[in-house]
Amino acid sequence: MKPLVDHSSCDSGRSNQGLQLISVHHAGDAGVSGQLSVLRQEFYRCLTRRADALFELTDAVLCADGPVRSVAELSLVGEHRRGHGSGYAALARGEVNVDRLRTTLASVPLPRAADGRLVLAVDVTCWLRPEAHTCPQRTLCHTYGRGKDQHIMVPGWPYSVIVALETGRSSWTAPLDAVRLTPGDNAASVTARQVRGVVDRLITAGHWAPGDPDILLVADAGYDGPRLAHVLADLPITVLTRMRSDRVLHRPVPSSAGAPATRGRPRRHGGEFAFGDPATWDEPDIVTETTTRLYGPALIRAWDRLHPRLTHRIAWASHDGALPILEGTVIRLQVQRLPSGATPKPVWLWHSRTSLDHTEVDLAWQAFLRRFDIEHTFRMLKQTLGWTTPKLRTPEQADRWTWLLLTAYTQLRLARDLTTDLRRPWEKPRPTQRLSPARVRRGFRNLRPQLACPARVPKPTRPGPGRPAGQPNHQPTPRHDVHTATSTNKQKAKRSNKTKSTNPRPRRTG
Repeated sequence: MKPLVDHSSCDSGRSNQGLQLISVHHAGDAGVSGQLSVLRQEFYRCLTRRADALFELTDAVLCADGPVRSVAELSLVGEHRRGHGSGYAALARGEVNVDRLRTTLASVPLPRAADGRLVLAVDVTCWLRPEAHTCPQRTLCHTYGRGKDQHIMVPGWPYSVIVALETGRSSWTAPLDAVRLTPGDNAASVTARQVRGVVDRLITAGHWAPGDPDILLVADAGYDGPRLAHVLADLPITVLTRMRSDRVLHRPVPSSAGAPATRGRPRRHGGEFAFGDPATWDEPDIVTETTTRLYGPALIRAWDRLHPRLTHRIAWASHDGALPILEGTVIRLQVQRLPSGATPKPVWLWHSRTSLDHTEVDLAWQAFLRRFDIEHTFRMLKQTLGWTTPKLRTPEQADRWTWLLLTAYTQLRLARDLTTDLRRPWEKPRPTQRLSPARVRRGFRNLRPQLACPARVPKPTRPGPGRPAGQPNHQPTPRHDVHTATSTNKQKAKRSNKTKSTNPRPRRTG
């Protein structure tokens, strides 16, 4: 039995003064329901213009029967009390206080890893707009799987998203921030600023305090892990990134005790550690073996105090003086099989901390496997909640729609313990904690009357006259070119068009 709530906040013409519990049967459900209602009220306060239309548009996304196919069709949902044009009008003319909404999302309860620490994952996903010639600030986005063994560049809006990961097998994450990459942005600099802002908000919200384990940031091979660790060294954060299999790192310089004196500058780098050459590995510092359900036997080996050889170019071009020595722990994960049946390849990870023990190494590679949960979130946003469905004109409208859906996803996460499993006849029953976001969304409509609904009833109005029939539009929409690579990158792309070698040259600099 769910807690009975005064529904006067959802009635027409009455202001919402908060929830008034009449009777409570389950204290746990009441606490979660109260947190969800507080989130909905604070979300409404973050909508500074066209608040009622934007709020009901979000509720329509949560209460729709199937995947969102059109913004106009959301007006057919019973929870949406406005006309079919109000959705696009609210996205075009509404306003969202993004800074306040970021703080709100960071204040809700967040999942934690098995050892009690927060684990964050960062990745870039793209809103592809190949035919939208009138949309500004489009850039070329990497797409995978759209051709046979090809990576195709498609115009669109890339978004950098940070989420908090759960422990164990799950398709849930907790979205915390989303930033659209504009033309000319440096992805590494944007990510560093984004992570810094998220960590500051988490500390302010009380999710981390002095004495707690460091926050773990997990990223894929597209991110420069040593660079992120150096820029974020003043924060209580540990960086774990995957590295390409052709990288070459270096060991520390051996001790000079007893060695004959030599002329010239002292050595800064020791012997090479080439990922693709087992002869350079030597004996690992840590070796562990475990058996996994999906991947079979897994062999994990770790080497301590390895660092990349940095040069004064790309990200370090503006660095004055000697470049730092960024030591970390390299972890190699080798499994026996993959669920897809493909041939498994070793995974190389770089951990920004040194002197790890067996437990910390196991937690590191397990946390990296949980990073793939962010892909489930992207698929939920795109395929079910309709993130890339609207044909919006400006990137500012896309930002508003993005934040509406991130808030909707957060409401689904908080409603996991409150909804019932409305499964299809062919679906297997699952416990409450094992429900996917799509199955929780099926029961959100039954939960909504018990929650705070601050949106006001729409006022009756008539549609405007519009442009007179037969009169052409004398103000055509301007067309915008797609932001392409700079001249330096163009020359690099020309050189890369040559036939790729089956044995690429190892990358010896970072």
